[in-house]
Amino acid sequence: MAPGNNGASTTPEDDDPFGYLYADGQAAGATPPNGGGGGYGYPNSRSFNQVRTVGERQYGQQQVPPQQTQPGQAYHQPNTHYQAPETMPGGGPPTQPTPSRSSRGGGGGRGPNTRALLIGAVAVVAAVVIGISVAMLSADSDDDKNTDAAAKPTGTARSAQPSKSASPSASASDEAADLPKTDVKSVTLGGGTSVAADVKGAKADGGQYVAGFNKVGATITWTVNNIPDDGEYRLYVNYGVPGKDQNATIDVNGKKQARALNMENFAHAKEGDWEHGWTNTWASVQLTKGTNAITVSCQDGNQCDANFDQFWLTGKNG
Repeated sequence: MAPGNNGASTTPEDDDPFGYLYADGQAAGATPPNGGGGGYGYPNSRSFNQVRTVGERQYGQQQVPPQQTQPGQAYHQPNTHYQAPETMPGGGPPTQPTPSRSSRGGGGGRGPNTRALLIGAVAVVAAVVIGISVAMLSADSDDDKNTDAAAKPTGTARSAQPSKSASPSASASDEAADLPKTDVKSVTLGGGTSVAADVKGAKADGGQYVAGFNKVGATITWTVNNIPDDGEYRLYVNYGVPGKDQNATIDVNGKKQARALNMENFAHAKEGDWEHGWTNTWASVQLTKGTNAITVSCQDGNQCDANFDQFWLTGKNG
């Protein structure tokens, strides 16, 4: 059907469908569509934005859905249309917050005993401090002991025993001071030996020494008195060799000793250098208490090219 003019309507709303929005339209009897429910400018009895009188809501009745935030209302600000249930007649008392377990002193469970924990912590710290103090005191005591041990010798050190090829010290020990010693003036010579002073370096008075010992049968006898006890002693001899090793035989009271008198070139003199060949050596001898005759001789098998200067005795340990 083609559009056309249906003619003038006798009802105001037909003339202006929005006449109910205006005062003159309402005066003419205009009503909103659908019987006045939810029209523009009219409140809907079922609208959630319907304003109620303060105190109208009763506690325990069916709850009205939460209101929408009104335009212009700040976020998290209270809605003036809502009244808290506890403010209503018959409403319950304000709900108290449930105390946490850590703040309760009793009830369903016990909180941590802070006093016991504090006492335990203090005890642990005290034990650690005491342990450290004891350890430091012990360390200081050990250091003092080590210092004292280092400062004080544990005993009198003794010189090493001279070996067969080692040269003994020329100085006599304290024990030797009480034992006899002699030089060429107090010995008996035999087999072609004689006193000489041609080679420098002899320690006897006047630089004298026994020479001519370089043949078989040559002897030097020392009669020793005042031996305190029977036993083993050391016979020291100061001698000189011409840069070559020599040796001789020892007899005590006519008895040959087990060890020969070893006269090596301990001075390291060049061969033929008598002056720089002076040194000393020792051999063990068995003596008896009292008087003993000690004889040094050149026997078959000995190398006897040597000069003799001094003789002395020491104890077994030198």
